[in-house]
Amino acid sequence: MDPSVTSVPAAGQNMAQLGEKGAAPSAGLRDSEKVLQEVVYNDVDATRPPSLRNVDAAKTPAMRRKAQIQFATLCWSIFVAGWNDGTLGPLLPRLQEVYHVGYAIVSLIFIANCVGFLSGASTYLYLTDRFGFGKMVVFASVVAMVGFSLESAAPPFPAYVIGYLFSGFGMSFLDAGSNAFVASLSEDTSNKMGIMHALYGVGAMCAPLVSTQFARFQRWSFVYLVHIGITLANAVLEVLAFRFKSQEDCLQETGQAPPEKTKESEAGMNKYQQIFRLRAVHLMAFFIFTYVGVEVTIGGWIVTYVINERHGGPNSGYISSGFFGGLTVGRIALLWLNKRIGEWRVVFLYIVVCLGLELVVWLVPDLLSGAICVSFVGFFLGPIYPIVMNHAGAVLPPELISGGIGWISSFGAAGAAVFPFITGAIASRTSIASLQPL
Repeated sequence: MDPSVTSVPAAGQNMAQLGEKGAAPSAGLRDSEKVLQEVVYNDVDATRPPSLRNVDAAKTPAMRRKAQIQFATLCWSIFVAGWNDGTLGPLLPRLQEVYHVGYAIVSLIFIANCVGFLSGASTYLYLTDRFGFGKMVVFASVVAMVGFSLESAAPPFPAYVIGYLFSGFGMSFLDAGSNAFVASLSEDTSNKMGIMHALYGVGAMCAPLVSTQFARFQRWSFVYLVHIGITLANAVLEVLAFRFKSQEDCLQETGQAPPEKTKESEAGMNKYQQIFRLRAVHLMAFFIFTYVGVEVTIGGWIVTYVINERHGGPNSGYISSGFFGGLTVGRIALLWLNKRIGEWRVVFLYIVVCLGLELVVWLVPDLLSGAICVSFVGFFLGPIYPIVMNHAGAVLPPELISGGIGWISSFGAAGAAVFPFITGAIASRTSIASLQPL
């Protein structure tokens, strides 16, 4: 979502003028909107606000080591989020069999997960401001483990669905917190965002390999014991890396100066009011609503589609791994293309390619070609999400990055519920063949 530069010197002059006036990051909402509308970007890192580009050249080895530990911990948090999102697809046919529910009822899982995610994402800014980033990410991991514990017991279907309220809340903090933290970094943000989200893809790719096996067992719900284990490891790493401190304190330990306050903040306007007045935030939120909806719908329903429409066998769950595997590779392998073409233009290219691949999956009744095309859909969809997060970090005032990304992520959660639920509702009246045209 990065507009390409039509005139590099002009863009540089605009940024220099903003810097001279002190407009970024402290000039507030109008100047942030002006940057979005008037300044055209080629390289996200080069357009970050001055306070995020003012890297202390005298960083000590201890500071750099601390920064690496923090980044590695955030990558593991995103891996856990990916693992959680990639588990459900291969389990859906087994859930329908065990609980004797149709497409529409089993889709309530997506709604419960969305409600939990929205609750977490909408309160992320308030809770982290009050209690600190380090405390809240550990708390979120504990809440997620409560949900996984409930799901692992294979309770009656309503209780099983309630478990997704807890896990959705916990995952929202891990997702929003990791994105906001990395978007606030002053060095090599684009590459770090791509690497971190590639780890999401690794988690989402590995999870179906495990859940496909558990779906065959009588104790299918024990797959959530694996979730508890990796989330517990995540909580321990968060304690060691962040030590219950605020995000600003953690960044200062790595040699990065805290962000300057906006004029609106100094005038007493709270962060929620400032964020809701930014048109850019709402545009990115609606874009992510659609993107995440498409991603989760494909990853969640493609196994059922292949089994019912392409007569796939019990190993069809591995196709979901192929989709998320493509997502992983794309987020790393296409970094060079994003920068060469421009992150704004390349998003349109990826969307057009994905549309063509989806037409092949829909219209060509062949299992192998469909599985390959689904993997390439993931490959070209993958870079879009980190591109949006990079853009948010570039155009939002530094003080509002955490809250803005939390709000954008909450719309992603809504899309992750609405699109799969609509797919299930339509499939209950027609068939799962509606997945591809939708």
